[in-house]
Amino acid sequence: MSAALNLSHEPITKIANGKLGMWAFLGSELMFFSGFFGAFIVLRNSNYEVFANGSSHLNVWLALINTFFLIGSSLTMALCIHAAEKNDRSKQQLFLGLTLLGALGFLVIKTIEYSDKWAHGYFPSQENHTLFYSFYFMMTGFHALHVIGGIIPMLFMWFRGYSKKGYPYPVKLEVLGLYWHFVDLMWIFIFPALYLMIPYHGAGGHH
Repeated sequence: MSAALNLSHEPITKIANGKLGMWAFLGSELMFFSGFFGAFIVLRNSNYEVFANGSSHLNVWLALINTFFLIGSSLTMALCIHAAEKNDRSKQQLFLGLTLLGALGFLVIKTIEYSDKWAHGYFPSQENHTLFYSFYFMMTGFHALHVIGGIIPMLFMWFRGYSKKGYPYPVKLEVLGLYWHFVDLMWIFIFPALYLMIPYHGAGGHH
């Protein structure tokens, strides 16, 4: 096992190496997302009408449902970690399963939203929508890839939890929890930036 994934405690910080590795990774991801948001704000302010018109075609209610999915999954992930620390296998499996459902539900809603946009011609190559929808698909798509990246280890841990030995590694669950909370936090910023902070008073409005 590589040093970054080794969960032995480092002698100076007394923090699991896996946690330190995850914090370093999340720091780099934060800088990456910050670049998205920085470019988005600059171009939005110089192309406000284009961004406002594009935002008016987004479905706020679907995005709001997805927000509840992710906030709920953050709570169930925390409860899963707590159950693992208490060696409560049944609750650990329950809450990890609920976290998985929240993550999968998010992807289902996002697929519905993408399909609707594609069916109505709202995608980057369409005239007058290129700039805003380039950011929309780039930011939400990159975030969705992070959701998928969290689902894969969750599925592994959840299935292993039903084995004879279960999955008795609360520190690994905690490391995954750090990642998942970060994914949820990024959506909390993406949701208002794309869906709520660009009021548009033309025909159509948000739907």
